[in-house]
Amino acid sequence: MLDNLLLGIQIVLAVIGGYQLFLTFFGWYRRKATKQHEPQKSFAVLVAAHNEEQVVGALIENLKNLDYPKELYDIFVICDNCTDKTAQIAKNMGVYAMERHNAKLRGKGYAIEWMLKELWKMPRQYDAVVMFDADNLVGTDYLRHMNNDLCNGSRVIQAYLDTKNPNDSWITAAYAITYWYCNRLWQLPRVNLGLANFLGGTGMCFESSLLKEIGWGATSLVEDLEFTMRCVQRGVYPHFNYDAKVFDEKPLTFKASARQRLRWMQGHFDVARRYFFPLFWQGLKEGNWAKLDTAVYAINVYTLFIGSILTVFLWIDVALPGVRTFTSMYDYSPFFFTMLTILTYAQFPLALVIEKAPWKTYKYLLLFPIFLLSWWPITFYAFFTQNNKQWSHTQHTRVIRLEEVQSKQVS
Repeated sequence: MLDNLLLGIQIVLAVIGGYQLFLTFFGWYRRKATKQHEPQKSFAVLVAAHNEEQVVGALIENLKNLDYPKELYDIFVICDNCTDKTAQIAKNMGVYAMERHNAKLRGKGYAIEWMLKELWKMPRQYDAVVMFDADNLVGTDYLRHMNNDLCNGSRVIQAYLDTKNPNDSWITAAYAITYWYCNRLWQLPRVNLGLANFLGGTGMCFESSLLKEIGWGATSLVEDLEFTMRCVQRGVYPHFNYDAKVFDEKPLTFKASARQRLRWMQGHFDVARRYFFPLFWQGLKEGNWAKLDTAVYAINVYTLFIGSILTVFLWIDVALPGVRTFTSMYDYSPFFFTMLTILTYAQFPLALVIEKAPWKTYKYLLLFPIFLLSWWPITFYAFFTQNNKQWSHTQHTRVIRLEEVQSKQVS
């Protein structure tokens, strides 16, 4: 009985994995660029910051030099519970420093919700709101791409996320590899298939009328995923813009990385628990592939949790002396499932090739499996601590200018 149950779980997990692998083939090509428009949309550019005095200046300088009419956008730095010079730096550089002090409601989601309420009270109203983290750098044509997408009918847009420090350590390289993979083989396939894309926490653009209509309401540890779910439920599908580039700073050490990823997975469990079944049943009733696909994405955290436990369980069964107790799918077709495993990992070097990643990054593929396996204990621990809503800050110290990042990409 238990053997049949475990085999059934393996089949379900294999179907989900096969589905994800199938989608990646639609990321091998890019459609022609969308229709271009003259700048016409106005933007409120929000920068979420908590004690970011070391890096916020570089981003403000970057944003003030975007290739977009200066009268069509304003920059607001959300100085959330800051105890350093973040607000003073913003004021000195001539942008709005929006200071918020609320020790009880901490975290980016709450800060954004507060900022939007303040924004709606202001005399000037904007066509759209874009959001960045203080450690980011932004491609100079970012707002032009957002303007085009908004004019073409998109209401929620996610930019291409890249890392500004991919070669600082094997950890930052692992993040970079993951980003290249997700951009090309997760996000782009969904653009090509007309499905909903997923928000990535920064480089996001929202039509103001949509935010006023449904409110922000995303205050979990993964506010980006939560808002994605809320949009898709309402039939609003976030769109991915491959050409709008945002560069994010990644933690240098495994410890800092584990802490950040733990927060992500705790939040992901919370969102999956609240949104999977409603969205899944809605997708079934409507025969809506986009909603079903988003529901499957929401449940991925449980897929990883169950899959990792089951894999370790089967490994132990094989390692123990004597006759094996449980059946593995590999027993039925060793060649097929071995090839499936190889193809699953091969997606990562393939993404590097398609995305023309710097050659020095390829050497980190040797350590990348360790990074992937480290998600297992992190997810396991997150499952049992998912009720923890305490936000943790990732310290950013890497002061890099956009020109440096772009020059390294070419080299």
